[in-house]
Amino acid sequence: MLDKPSKSEAVPSLSHPPSVLLDVPLISQMPELPRGCEVTSLAMLLHYKGVHVSKLTLAKEIKKDPTPYRRIGQTVYFGNPNKGFVGSMTTMSRPGFGVFHGPIYELANRHLQGRAINITGSSFETVLFHLGQQKPVWVISTSTFERVPARYWRTWQTPQGPVSITYKEHSVLLTGYDNQYVYFNDPLANIKNRRFPLASFIRGWEQYGKQAITYK
Repeated sequence: MLDKPSKSEAVPSLSHPPSVLLDVPLISQMPELPRGCEVTSLAMLLHYKGVHVSKLTLAKEIKKDPTPYRRIGQTVYFGNPNKGFVGSMTTMSRPGFGVFHGPIYELANRHLQGRAINITGSSFETVLFHLGQQKPVWVISTSTFERVPARYWRTWQTPQGPVSITYKEHSVLLTGYDNQYVYFNDPLANIKNRRFPLASFIRGWEQYGKQAITYK
């Protein structure tokens, strides 16, 4: 289950330009952070805003859930990505996963001096509105940028209760859109303004809980 933000930012009007493409500095998560897409995408957002903090600094600062990976029969016990980064961010040789919007929002707010906005749970029109205001948007989607079939989803037992995840998870920084495509900086593929069909991307984003963060 995905934690919801405690409060959301009201958007007075969802009108936005027909297309936008922002020039956001591209930062690769590799080679240091093979599971660090979330903090690297946040680093790109902060750099665009003029806050020059490194991905490695953010990787150290992000809250961690230290719950170890255990498997008993068919049941997996692991950390809660709503509470902190789960497992190892720096090596694929140890169990790991990632982190959801809550700890990222908290970290973004610290560096943006309270000006971060958690728009998780809002419609994609709200995301487009903020892009239309020349603000990139941090998101979590699936790694296929499309809905992931049910067979790839798992339920973990965490200290706070069950959490549903798929390892086909990825965080990118949205940089633009038009009537057919969404554009984003992809920290794993190391592609600036990568293009993907809008309708497909929205389906994957919605499946992973409509997680999105930007700033005032």
